Amino acid sequence: MGAASSTEAEREPLLVPSLAEPSAQQQPPPPPIVHGRVYRRRWLVLTLFSLLGLMQGMVWNFWGPIQNSAAHAYGFTKSDIAVLVLWGPVGFAPWLLFMWLMDKRGLRASLLLSALLMLLGSILRSVPLSEQPLRRWLIHGGQLLNGLAGPTVMSAGPYLSTTWFAPDQRATATAVASLLCYLGGAASFVVGPMVVPAPNNTQQTVFRTAGVGSDAAIRDRIQLVMYAELGVIAVLFAAVLLYFPSRPPLPPSVAAASQRLSYRSSICRLLSNFRFLMIALAYAVPTGVLAGWSGVLDMVLTPAKVSQVDAGWIGFWSIVGGCVFGIAMAKFSDSIRGMLKLILVLMLAGASLASTWFTLTCLSQYTHLPSTAAILYTSCILVGIFVTSSVPIFFELFIETVYPVPEGITCGVVTFLGNLVTGLMLFFLTFYCTEVSWLNWCLVGSCLFSLVLLLFFRETYDRLYLDVFVSV
Repeated sequence: MGAASSTEAEREPLLVPSLAEPSAQQQPPPPPIVHGRVYRRRWLVLTLFSLLGLMQGMVWNFWGPIQNSAAHAYGFTKSDIAVLVLWGPVGFAPWLLFMWLMDKRGLRASLLLSALLMLLGSILRSVPLSEQPLRRWLIHGGQLLNGLAGPTVMSAGPYLSTTWFAPDQRATATAVASLLCYLGGAASFVVGPMVVPAPNNTQQTVFRTAGVGSDAAIRDRIQLVMYAELGVIAVLFAAVLLYFPSRPPLPPSVAAASQRLSYRSSICRLLSNFRFLMIALAYAVPTGVLAGWSGVLDMVLTPAKVSQVDAGWIGFWSIVGGCVFGIAMAKFSDSIRGMLKLILVLMLAGASLASTWFTLTCLSQYTHLPSTAAILYTSCILVGIFVTSSVPIFFELFIETVYPVPEGITCGVVTFLGNLVTGLMLFFLTFYCTEVSWLNWCLVGSCLFSLVLLLFFRETYDRLYLDVFVSV
């Protein structure tokens, strides 16, 4: 029998395409491969940003360490000093505008505006007027303009690290960018008391070389420091204006190249995310209280018979220790990922113990604990080390928790909350400035509060998952 040719119906497939298994051509396309690259210029970008943060911190904390000298030179009271420190947190009032600008125009536009505000503020407070009432208003105005630069220099560090650095360098870059503003506050603890002479009726120390503490000499030295800070800020503003790109030509990682939520969607998600609000409070309360407490550390340590210069050294080493330890812990978290919560729990436990030790030592007349200069130095410095070093670790945990919300918006919200806490504490200090032991108890309570929230927090690592499991 001969083979007959098949009919058209016999040549139809047994399964129609809609019911058959998808062919290779019908498989969904794989995720796009991002060829990440890092550039050497990232270190220049990080350096410019960090130096601006350092100068913003120096200007913000200029008056607290020399409050006795400022009282003689300009007639500032304790309430005036608290208000001068308060302008830093008040500068965070328009933080939504700065976060919107960063989200829409990039980091360059936001940083240029912040550097311009710092420059104008430094010029305003450096005008050498002889009329003291007008001069005091200009000083307050300059401090306010400097405070308006805070939303960018204090919260954009994680955004910069994600934009420019590889995943195994992000936490370290975040630590450097976010801690240099604290280091600026530490530098003012030393620069101010060393250059500006103490009044004639206060204790002098052997290393002071500023000269006789007359009112005229004090004003001259204060003016000298303000001129020096103005010059440095002017140079940094020119450097940012000439070269500070918003982003590199190619992203360094998948997370840097991924699509993020819009500005409005990001704000709504953050405010409706209970886990984020929980960890945000764990960050904002202790760091906000410590910032206000450090800004008036001379006032806090005066009842313990600690001089203005010694209080400056205590504040300096506490913040420097926190910056060094924070960068070291960030480097450790870069090498061993997924341990951010454990690191924070250990830091806040140490801060709780150190702050309790310091507070009880200051009340030695009731607790009968030994109260020596070495004990006050050690306990106070440990508080600053543990709380300050937690800042970049908190930032990284925020971003992992709420990804794909943009880093600048996330950290802008939490730094606003931290400065709100600082502002509230300094606001109450303007009314209750005679007895300041309550500030120490606020510090203890804030550390314990944060520790409890961290223990109940459930961590996730959404951004890290994307970088690890998607080929770069």
